[in-house]
Amino acid sequence: MATRPIFSPSMSGKLLVWTHHVNFEWFPGMAKVQAQRSIASLHDHAKSQIGVEKVLEISSKSPDALGVALSAFNLMIRTPKGREYSLECAYQSAKVFEGGGPFLDLREMRSIDAKRDPRLLQHGRLTKFTIYGCDWDLQPRTAFYDWLYINALHRHPALAEQVLEYRAFSDIAFNPERSINCQAYAAALYVALHERNLVTPDVLGNKEVYLSVISTGAVSNAHENSEQQVRLDGFS
Repeated sequence: MATRPIFSPSMSGKLLVWTHHVNFEWFPGMAKVQAQRSIASLHDHAKSQIGVEKVLEISSKSPDALGVALSAFNLMIRTPKGREYSLECAYQSAKVFEGGGPFLDLREMRSIDAKRDPRLLQHGRLTKFTIYGCDWDLQPRTAFYDWLYINALHRHPALAEQVLEYRAFSDIAFNPERSINCQAYAAALYVALHERNLVTPDVLGNKEVYLSVISTGAVSNAHENSEQQVRLDGFS
């Protein structure tokens, strides 16, 4: 048996995403068919344990084409200047370490190569993220990754429309004991923000407004004139 989280958007209250830990049968092995057997088991047990009818697996191993398209390896970030990178490449290229970074050439790589680039392990401790001319602290822990994901998703209206039909998300490869960021969590956050009418230009484009929203569940007017504007057209 194994345990994985199922993430569900919260439509009211301070909490934006519910995390449900589900026990299920794990099928070991690297083959895609084994991963999909584990996914099927996870979703079946989620139905009985937490009462969800439909779960979307978001990963490259997903049996659903939508889930594959929403994987960080495949979801593309599009800028007004016409440039395009996978979310994974954008995330890895934004890392700044004690002794180096950001490594902007990672944007041009395949997602798997960007994630495994040896420089990400050779320059000491991760200190911050830098993207679109703005620095992001490491706290809150997943704030930067989630912001990157919801921006990318929102700029793919056809994908976003389909995501909004779901109320539960999984990522079979995400183990909270080993990882921090999760694309399934970020998708659930997008749904929660959308259903609360919080997917706005300020939330998407202003770091301080976004951080206020995810910490309080509501936009703070105190940040309307913030100088920390994070615009996609700033991606050079």
